[in-house]
Amino acid sequence: MLVQLAESDSQILGCFPVISQLRPHLQQADFVEQVRYQMKEGYKLAFLQKEEQTLAVAGFRISNCLALGKFLYIDDLVVDELKQSQGYGKQLFQWLIEYAQNHQCQHLSLDSGVQRFQAHRFYLMQRMSITSHHFSMEL
Repeated sequence: MLVQLAESDSQILGCFPVISQLRPHLQQADFVEQVRYQMKEGYKLAFLQKEEQTLAVAGFRISNCLALGKFLYIDDLVVDELKQSQGYGKQLFQWLIEYAQNHQCQHLSLDSGVQRFQAHRFYLMQRMSITSHHFSMEL
């Protein structure tokens, strides 16, 4: 199993069946164009494949802010619902940590919906801390 960064349109599109499990509002017809647009702003899409099957996907970006310095922010992290609890999420998460360290990031962070209890257990098992509340409003 190998974690790769999606670079070609076919690799990006190959991530859609898994990422759409986390983001069901996405449309396959618009997915590559949306990811390409976000890539112009620093977004990267990593995926873990086994025997040509995408098992886990992470969308992330590296940024800087006054509060954290340089950090890797995970926008999307999902394991295929039929392949969960087999270590694929842990492997992809470890890859993200190493990627952040190799790019001199001081922090790795993400937001998670309050209803995603299984994901929260996973993040806590990966030694993440709950460090803030995220507030938002639709405009």
